[in-house]
Amino acid sequence: MFSLERLRVLDAVAVHGTVAQAAQALHVTPSGVSQHLNKLDRETGHRLLEPDGRGLRLTHAGRVLAEHAATVMAQVGAAESDLADLREETLGPLRIGSVGSAVRTLLPGALAELADAHPRLIPSVRDGEVIDMMPLLLRGELDLLLVESWANRPVFLPAGLAVHPLVDEEVRAAVSARHPLADRERIGLAELAGTPMASCSPGTEQHEALVQALRGQGVEPDVRYLLDEVPTQLALVAADLAAALVPEMAQRPAPPGVRFVPLESPLRREITAVWRSDSESPPIRACVNALSDRGRPRPAAVSGEDAGQGSPHHRSG
Repeated sequence: MFSLERLRVLDAVAVHGTVAQAAQALHVTPSGVSQHLNKLDRETGHRLLEPDGRGLRLTHAGRVLAEHAATVMAQVGAAESDLADLREETLGPLRIGSVGSAVRTLLPGALAELADAHPRLIPSVRDGEVIDMMPLLLRGELDLLLVESWANRPVFLPAGLAVHPLVDEEVRAAVSARHPLADRERIGLAELAGTPMASCSPGTEQHEALVQALRGQGVEPDVRYLLDEVPTQLALVAADLAAALVPEMAQRPAPPGVRFVPLESPLRREITAVWRSDSESPPIRACVNALSDRGRPRPAAVSGEDAGQGSPHHRSG
């Protein structure tokens, strides 16, 4: 295997024509150049230079290897340039994790904006719950994470993370249009006693916030349906099998027959961008700025008939 430094020396000799000029270009001594070339002779098993009057010239083998050296040095130069650009330019991969509602409402517009402004940026997205994706961020497998945090149960963020709030939104009770409380202007959580609830799995932000909110009103929650996709939860709500607590961004899409009724004791959820402070980069800053530009999401309709049908293949959030 040829060392990169020796190929650099051979390339310099081929470009400048003499050992002395190559040494001057590389800021080393002529004897240093000669030592590298002698070692390269032994490594290749070929004589790469031959006498030419008072100087040296490349042999046929030397010219063949010099062409490869030129290609290698051009690639190294491009890599060095790209790495230097990383300090200033927005390019390269950006791995994003997000709760499902933010994927549906915030990310499409933000990613389209980034594609126009930074065509060399290569974003990728995976959705899921904070409990599953936070370890990926901390291990460096994700660059940026959009997390949810409910006012009655703030998300725990480990030390060393930078935080940028994006959206603060209202949470409403989702009930069937046939539910006795469907036509109320507001619902007290205690009034949902006896109504089965749909929520995400235990340990997720939505589930823990739901349990704490109901217990705070003296109601022991009957979380009968553990479903990690909010549209699936809403399908059961529409069938009058369950109720759910759903933030604004997660209320679209919803099937017909779902009513979103405000709570007497308001409950809110925040979507926040977080990333490792020691890994901040131009791509992360550009994405956070684009997400901030999305602003508050459009308020959801009060009924599923207005919200329209939607695919169930989105995770919660």
